[in-house]
Amino acid sequence: MIRLYPELTTPAPIVDLDIMERNVAAMAAKLAERGIAHRPHIKSHKSAAIARKQLEAGAIGITTAKLSEAETFAAAGFSSILVAYPLIGADKLERFAALHVNTEMIAAVDSMTGAEGLAAVGVRTGKPVQALVEIDGGLHRGGRQPGEDAVQFALAVQRLPGIEVAGVMGYFGTIYSHRDAASLQAAVRAESDAVADTVARFRAAGLPVRIVSTGSTPASLHCEALQGVTEVRAGNYIFYDASGVGMGIATEEQCALRVVATVVSAPMAGRATIDAGTKTLTSDKAQHRDGFGIVVGRPDIRITGLNEEHGYLQFPPEAEALQVGDRVEIIPNHACVIPNLTDRLAGVRQGRFAEWIAVDARGCNY
Repeated sequence: MIRLYPELTTPAPIVDLDIMERNVAAMAAKLAERGIAHRPHIKSHKSAAIARKQLEAGAIGITTAKLSEAETFAAAGFSSILVAYPLIGADKLERFAALHVNTEMIAAVDSMTGAEGLAAVGVRTGKPVQALVEIDGGLHRGGRQPGEDAVQFALAVQRLPGIEVAGVMGYFGTIYSHRDAASLQAAVRAESDAVADTVARFRAAGLPVRIVSTGSTPASLHCEALQGVTEVRAGNYIFYDASGVGMGIATEEQCALRVVATVVSAPMAGRATIDAGTKTLTSDKAQHRDGFGIVVGRPDIRITGLNEEHGYLQFPPEAEALQVGDRVEIIPNHACVIPNLTDRLAGVRQGRFAEWIAVDARGCNY
């Protein structure tokens, strides 16, 4: 019977600390070589302890998706935070104002409704809000259109009291549709060109551009093509996942976050059920891969489906065998979802449990 990490109760999300630390060091070195600052996105791990490792490696601050993440990390002592999400509504503005008074907060903005709300915060607190104009990177989930639309919007924002345009930010998420080095590099060049054109138009219009923030994990890995960018917001790089393997930007050996699961049933030859379902592994699909994760070191075993508490494995019985009680190690399709599903992660080294890692901002999705 295979008993991986017998001291842990399954399903057990684990982080291989040696792999994670290598990932942090490698990204820090790559960006430093290009003179690009790093403001990592903490939604990938939601852990103050992990974020501190990123700061120790040279990160200039952090990025959050939601305001509640920013509140959690500000309370933990983090002093420079970009909220890369529209802040809409009186409740959000009140909470942002409380952070803004004592912390270096930067806000993303793409609507006059959002800009006017932030400007009112700046007027009320006597401290102008620093704002990045978000440009649409191709997903059309938010942002102004690159070029003149972004310029005219920024000019309108700059005229408001209580808010200052600090630069631009963009998320070019369409890069995840690519899977080879040549097409990834071409996508990063296109991202760089779109940002550079908008920045040039900003400057020609007399707009300040102190910060040029862009860069997903794939773009950050190809940062040699990010001309004129001052900072990137890579997040997933710290763990990688099955999507990264499918895209060719990571190997299984670089994937730090895994889930240890136990076989709880073997109903017929070539089939087995594990105790990890969507509440542990996420139902997200992977980029350029079928199934719901990679079973480490056992390529003949496929995860073909998930329910809430069950994972379904299929394998050729002549090539593989699983018994009830066996444990398997799984690289999830999308690592960023996993920490938000648990209160703590098991940090491991050399195949042994080493420490618990608190997921401080678990559930901070508001």
